[in-house]
Amino acid sequence: MQTNIHMQANNLYKIKAYVLFACIYLFMYIKGYAQIDHTFNPALLHNTWNAEWLSYPGVSLKEYGVFHFRKTIKLDKKPGKFILHVSGDNRYKLFVNGEEVCHGPARGDLMHWRFETVDIAGQLTSGENVVAAVVWNFGSYAPLAQISGKTAFIVQGDTDAEAAVNTNKSWKVYKNDAYTTPLSKSQFTVVGPGDRVDGSKYPYGWEKLEFNDANWKTPLSLGRGTPYGKTEGGNWQLVQRNIPFMEHTLQRISEVERTEGIKMENKSLSGKSPLIIPAHRSVKILLDQTYLTTAYPEMVVTGGKDAVITINYAEALTDPDGKKGNRDSTRGKSLIADNADVFMPDGGNNRHFGTLWFRTFRYMELAIKTKDDPLVLNDLYGWFTAYPFKENASFKSDDGSLKQVWDTGWRTARLCAAETYYDCPYYEQLQYIGDTRIQALISLYVSGDDRLMRNAIQQFQQSILPIGLTQSRYPTAETQIIPPFSLYWIAMVHDYWMHREDEQFINGKLDGIQSVLSWYQRQIAANGMLGPMDWWNFVDWSFGPWDGSKPVGGTPPGAMDGHSAILSLQYVYALQMAADLFEDNKRVTQATAYRQLASSLLERTKSLCWNPSRELLSDTPEQNTYSQHANILAVLTGMFKPEEEKVLIRKVLQEPGITEATLYFKFYLVQAMEKAGLADEYISQLKPWKDMLKLGLTTLAETPEPTRSDCHAWSASPNYDLLATVCGIRPASPGFKTVKVEPQFGPLKMLEARMPHPKGTIYLSLKKNNKRLTGTITLPQGLSGELVWNKQQIALHPGKQVINL
Repeated sequence: MQTNIHMQANNLYKIKAYVLFACIYLFMYIKGYAQIDHTFNPALLHNTWNAEWLSYPGVSLKEYGVFHFRKTIKLDKKPGKFILHVSGDNRYKLFVNGEEVCHGPARGDLMHWRFETVDIAGQLTSGENVVAAVVWNFGSYAPLAQISGKTAFIVQGDTDAEAAVNTNKSWKVYKNDAYTTPLSKSQFTVVGPGDRVDGSKYPYGWEKLEFNDANWKTPLSLGRGTPYGKTEGGNWQLVQRNIPFMEHTLQRISEVERTEGIKMENKSLSGKSPLIIPAHRSVKILLDQTYLTTAYPEMVVTGGKDAVITINYAEALTDPDGKKGNRDSTRGKSLIADNADVFMPDGGNNRHFGTLWFRTFRYMELAIKTKDDPLVLNDLYGWFTAYPFKENASFKSDDGSLKQVWDTGWRTARLCAAETYYDCPYYEQLQYIGDTRIQALISLYVSGDDRLMRNAIQQFQQSILPIGLTQSRYPTAETQIIPPFSLYWIAMVHDYWMHREDEQFINGKLDGIQSVLSWYQRQIAANGMLGPMDWWNFVDWSFGPWDGSKPVGGTPPGAMDGHSAILSLQYVYALQMAADLFEDNKRVTQATAYRQLASSLLERTKSLCWNPSRELLSDTPEQNTYSQHANILAVLTGMFKPEEEKVLIRKVLQEPGITEATLYFKFYLVQAMEKAGLADEYISQLKPWKDMLKLGLTTLAETPEPTRSDCHAWSASPNYDLLATVCGIRPASPGFKTVKVEPQFGPLKMLEARMPHPKGTIYLSLKKNNKRLTGTITLPQGLSGELVWNKQQIALHPGKQVINL
């Protein structure tokens, strides 16, 4: 389970000394890593590094293993700065004089292998210092999101002043046989294995200067580091990390839910009241964090030689029928064992144990079996981890329940974002385009941080296959193709174009966009719609007629046989957005061609699929199945006149017997409502979200009950819509150069919000009384726009303005 198991000299029972240790340890992590963004030697991006990739000799470099590297250097004085560049495969954690200073690498692929840059001057002293790392390769157990070449590690000093740390054969390496093959899984998760550690074999103190590494081996050299695109060869093409380090914050576990074979009170979770498990005892302890989290669990134990501590994690407990029910209810429910962590203490004092990778859980269960030696559980806690988004937006109204929807949605968005966006943190941790588009908009509106969005757009472009499509999810070790997701990648680029001024970034995506659209053009059938479609044409997890498409669920009628209105209109949707992008880049001929093709597809789909008697667009020309999806897309692509759009969307919301959009595709339903002039009815669409809260969910689920994942990012769309739809704050021109504020109160009477903008913060405080609108709107300097209310258009200027309409 962990990189960092180390002995403390103090005895457990000297509580004051232990508390002092805990405080020092906490301070070490709260202060964070000294990450360097841009100020480093540019030659390292253009020339082969002097540092060598190192590995362990005499073993397979593709199989499971945990390895330690270290080197001692001597300094005449404490430096003012000491910048290192570091990377590893699969993952690494870097230590200086026993203190963890960074971990990575940020996930990518072999052609874009990230390295981290960190200043370690704060951890160095005059005299001898040790730089050390743990590197692990999960081999065939690796997360599906993990691309890998082979076990390897590299450190490059920024300049000659730091050259002493360059990895070469002056370093030493050790294979940690305390880690053994993980336990098999019992559920479908692809996030990587649990850890299994035999404490009697662990090299305690390996990361500290005083450790004796005389028996460690000389490492195997795998060749020098190679920057991206500068030389031939190299297993890893190195590129600079382009996102910040993840948040790392102490998080205490909240409650002891129940125990078997021992009594344990909540005070034992404070770190100040050790729990003693007697010898020859078998106990179980169920803990409740009280909300879902993503964290590195850690514990400190004393004694317990030959004991076995097994830790399991779950989003929710289940009853004997496998149903989750209310997530707060535990009576008659159990935790289904999955990806367990196992730690076997060696009997020493204050052995520290934590996992190599984070765990996702609300509930944690410890199963402890002791032998001849009692075990003392000194402490148990977690380190919350996620992308360091800040909540720079807020939303308030006279409906207090919307604040709970907001808070739950933001927690969902946070847990589904780290080195990439995740669809879900418990089961997959994969960056899917369909999910990511929604997540990125939430990031822009609530945080204002666009770095993870840029990273995602770039990675999806890097995933483009020779056939012309992006992969559906990336990075990943296993190719999957969902053609509609390639179209939503184009929509992501368009979203970025509307919200950020970044011409160079957008222009770099146009060839990839053209590649995707060209693949689709080759699929047009003789009747002018898309013909039979290869791959998995997932649209939504809707039930009913779509179940017949299994084993590839979520696929609409006509996807396999041809002439799907939904898929054809998704293509139109992307063509229209692409035309905007190409036109803005002065590629007018291509933009015109895209608009003409979109118009033709739109006309043919309406001609073949519109049913005037039902006043609905059918899913296929056979007109025997109908869905909200087809009609939503018809509105979004401009198939009907504005006055017709409103009638159609009202019918879609009320029509019985048609396939309904689930939580994911309701994002597009809301966009269609807004386009049709029905955004004022958005609040009434939030019932599925409020129902989830009634079930005790602390994050938003993948689908309505029964759901697989209790935390799925696409369901956090209200955090975008409460600002963009209810408050009506949207870009009025590309790059968010101007803003349109068109509030849609629905049943609400008061709105207060703030939202980050590239030029500052937008503030809004408005009240509605019948048709009257009063309050204030404040725009940052350099931003102007308009307020739209009751068919009036009022100019907005930078600064605060009083509204009285």
